[in-house]
Amino acid sequence: MTQQARRLRARLAALGAVGATALAAAGVQGAAHAAEAPLPVVITGEDRVDLSLHSDNGDPTEPQVDLRLDVPGEEFEGDGEVPAVHRGDYTIRIDARGLKGVAQADLPCDADGLVAVCTGYELYAGTTFNRVGGIRLDLSDDSEAGDTGKIVVTGEGEGLEFTPLTVDVRVGGPELLNRELSLPKDLKAGETFEPPLGVMNVGGLPSEGAVLRLYGSRGLSFPDDFGNCSSTVVDTGPLLRQHTEVLCTFPDTLEAGAAYSLADAVRVKTADFALHDIFSYSFRPLEPGEEKTLHQGEGRRPGSGPDLTLERAEDADPAQHTKYAELDLPTTNTYDLALTGASASGRAGDTVTAEIGFANNGPAWISALRSGGEPFSFTVVAPEGSTVTSAPRECRTITVDGSVPGHRCSVATPLLEDARLTFPFELRIDEVVEGARGRVAMPDWDNPFDSDPSNDVAWIVLNAPGAPGDDSTGGSDGGPSDDPSTPGSGDGDTSGDDTDDAGAGSASGGGSGDDADGGLALTGAQGVGLLGGAAVLALGLGAAVVAYQRRRAGRDGEAAA
Repeated sequence: MTQQARRLRARLAALGAVGATALAAAGVQGAAHAAEAPLPVVITGEDRVDLSLHSDNGDPTEPQVDLRLDVPGEEFEGDGEVPAVHRGDYTIRIDARGLKGVAQADLPCDADGLVAVCTGYELYAGTTFNRVGGIRLDLSDDSEAGDTGKIVVTGEGEGLEFTPLTVDVRVGGPELLNRELSLPKDLKAGETFEPPLGVMNVGGLPSEGAVLRLYGSRGLSFPDDFGNCSSTVVDTGPLLRQHTEVLCTFPDTLEAGAAYSLADAVRVKTADFALHDIFSYSFRPLEPGEEKTLHQGEGRRPGSGPDLTLERAEDADPAQHTKYAELDLPTTNTYDLALTGASASGRAGDTVTAEIGFANNGPAWISALRSGGEPFSFTVVAPEGSTVTSAPRECRTITVDGSVPGHRCSVATPLLEDARLTFPFELRIDEVVEGARGRVAMPDWDNPFDSDPSNDVAWIVLNAPGAPGDDSTGGSDGGPSDDPSTPGSGDGDTSGDDTDDAGAGSASGGGSGDDADGGLALTGAQGVGLLGGAAVLALGLGAAVVAYQRRRAGRDGEAAA
């Protein structure tokens, strides 16, 4: 018993039974118990490393084993100093002598040959702040296919109880590579693709069976039904994570150095809205006993048709096989991004609402799978004589053309094929200017996937000619009139610097991309180029619009005089 616990017990005795009970309820007994019971600490890290005879085994500068200590408690996620849950000397011992003649080991901390000792004093809840170090493994001159060895990691410290870690190392075991894929020509959305799937065991030992994994993002599916396969469909939650997965097991041996192909075609079905969806497949060795349990996972639907089988392929070239096999398809679909404006009327001093509309008219969705849901944007410039008093949280203030106040509104991706968004702006009419127009515009980009650029510009119209001079609001598209002097949608935009980053966000539009800080372009899988190779897109009101507004203001002034 510690000296602190003895003092606490003496105080309890002095207070009597009632006082002792009250203090015990307040946690004093718990404190004494914590001082006596050891804190359980689990040594974590990769417990198996397979070293290839045909590669560098990953980045030569990066370890394959990342050793950490897992300590009970809720991991700290705030700012400032991380609170320790234990203070006291402890030692971690890494014993890699079991790898002698098998592989080379680069150990962290104070290493003496194949044994290293790491020391520490403070421990924190979770694993993030309890990193011990990394272990890098490489082939040695004595390494041969089939060699195996172990690394044993143990720990000790007062008041601590460590769960050790054993890392099994194997050299030249089964190593399955996938046949490379090529993009099918002229594949259109709604059509079916039959990829030539195959596998080659480039390892030094046979693989006692294999597992095939097929993956398709939201716009892809697998219509075939095989008895040795099971599938799961995720069609809820974030769009970035919606997918279909198929797992197939093959119990037969894959000989070292041999290649195999599927005896039957596996079809990949593209949806009508598919565009730059991700298809991937991979083979890996089948673990002992896995064939019976793999298809029984929660949410998996077992197949009921004939089994899918492998057949040996002759004259296979290892250079035509790769660790990662995936495609983005189809690449020929399009979508139609459209902006709609608004109209309103009011007297000087009135506040009116202009609801800007943004839509994807399809047929394709905007997946943005490669960019992780990066947002894109459009700009809003208020009509002459008005001031924006309230803007949506997805919109931030900017200056356009160096001096014109405006807003840039972010739209998060992925974006569904039928997405409809509304961006309400509250405008104070400072001065009644008949037919005053404010421009709403998509970037002036060369986007080959937007099928109709003509609706990438819309207008906010205040006090249109003939409208009543009250505070009523309208819901029309606010499009340009027949006046030939009205600027058209072909006017260029010029982007200025942001003047206020407050309140920037992303509109989801039926998607699930994370809130982002106002993206400038539709990038990633969409393949939208940045003008001149720069990351700044023309987003604002063009000089022609500014000149037009000034000329119109001058004419109105002369008429009033």
